[in-house]
Amino acid sequence: MTNPNPVPRPLDHLALMGEPNACALTTRDGPVSYAALESHVGALAAALLDAGLAAGDRVASWLPKTIEACILPLAVARAGLVHVPLNPALKKAQVDHILADSGARLLVTQPSRAALIDAGRCRVMDEQAARSALNGKGMLPSAADPDALAAILYTSGSTGKPKGVMLSHANLWLGAASVAHYLGLTPADRVLAVLPLSFDYGQNQLLSAWHSGASVTPLDYLSARDVVKAVRESEATTLAGVPPLWVQVLDADWPEDVVGHLKRLTNSGGAMTSGLITRMRTKFPAAQIVPMYGLTEAFRSTWLDPALVESHPTSIGKAIPFAEILIVRPDGSLCDDDEPGELVHCGPLVAQGYWQDEERTAQRFRPAPEASTYGGMAVWSGDKARRNAQGLHWFIGRDDEMIKCSGNRISPTEIEEVAEASGVVRESVALGVPDERLGQAIVLVAAGKGDDVHALLQAHFRKELPAFMQPQRIVWRDALPRNPNGKLDRSALRQEFGA
Repeated sequence: MTNPNPVPRPLDHLALMGEPNACALTTRDGPVSYAALESHVGALAAALLDAGLAAGDRVASWLPKTIEACILPLAVARAGLVHVPLNPALKKAQVDHILADSGARLLVTQPSRAALIDAGRCRVMDEQAARSALNGKGMLPSAADPDALAAILYTSGSTGKPKGVMLSHANLWLGAASVAHYLGLTPADRVLAVLPLSFDYGQNQLLSAWHSGASVTPLDYLSARDVVKAVRESEATTLAGVPPLWVQVLDADWPEDVVGHLKRLTNSGGAMTSGLITRMRTKFPAAQIVPMYGLTEAFRSTWLDPALVESHPTSIGKAIPFAEILIVRPDGSLCDDDEPGELVHCGPLVAQGYWQDEERTAQRFRPAPEASTYGGMAVWSGDKARRNAQGLHWFIGRDDEMIKCSGNRISPTEIEEVAEASGVVRESVALGVPDERLGQAIVLVAAGKGDDVHALLQAHFRKELPAFMQPQRIVWRDALPRNPNGKLDRSALRQEFGA
């Protein structure tokens, strides 16, 4: 596969990528053509500067997926400002922290949300004022330096305060070009955007679609039935999700004519198990399944060619365009084939560090290993992975999440995959909790299918797992906790169980 054009441009130029009369965006207010998108971006950018903001000021947004929320990433970039999108699911304490930490000068939100928080020195622009500005006199496309800061995306978590990842125009532009290329998006595609726009994977649904001249329909959904309905109404060809969303989607009733619209399903934000992939293939037989691995600090690292999913269902694949992936030992030397090591991400998708946090930046962003062809700064992920002789990669787990039981290092992912393969578990999280005898005891927190599942799961584990990998305790829940991005909230469970 050849790389797409590697020359990055200012982020707001994405509004120019489609045919002027083609549909770029469809919200509850109706369709928006590419010509209208370009006009709206310029008009909203001018309104932001008219509000008294100066180059480099941070503009936060705390909105559902309205037309303003979708246009702001490009409008803020065109105005020479820095976008700080906030997940609508965040609570007061998290929003207050992000506004203060980013030094946001302006927050675009709804009155009901503004009343909940302490905006401090940050002024508030009502979303209706932003909407009214969309049809005003606009700014021409910018000539921004692609290396200039364009956005700060705050990573979510239940422990510790969120930290802001600094992304340049080039980071976001090349991420959009890369995904549009390896997914094969075309102007005929219609992307249903269900993930939060504050999530790098969610925001890329907009950016990669616009890079390819395709159309996007953003959706704030309450249930899997909402997703089914939206696929029908938008005739979506592309749907992105995280594993917990796929669990919900697969349990929904999908009419045959609706299933036929979808031609690609993409996953990131957590590894998919063989059982989950089998269910997806059964439910959506004509759709390509595209597993991916990434981290906000480097956007996206790998993707698995759909042609290899059946033969290598748990692989995270090979490096995406503009990424170099190395598996290294603690001393930075390259691991041999099938030797576990730390995944290091090099190349132009690497972010610029953490906002106003030199200590944590120095821990994660370090010089690339000597073997790197890109050099420069790399993201040392802390994730354990391995690579086979054909260049395919497998995710093993974070080093700080590995379970150390009776002297054995155990991947929680391996236990979770066996649990799901039992047929009685929808989703699960394996944890290592302190134990005087074992060092760590394995606890599995699971959401089950049907009644009397405990004995069935125990029997399955006895058949499929060696004794040292058997969970000492299984805790059943109706549903597992999720963080604001829809991922399983492993941090919350570790805190709850003292893991």
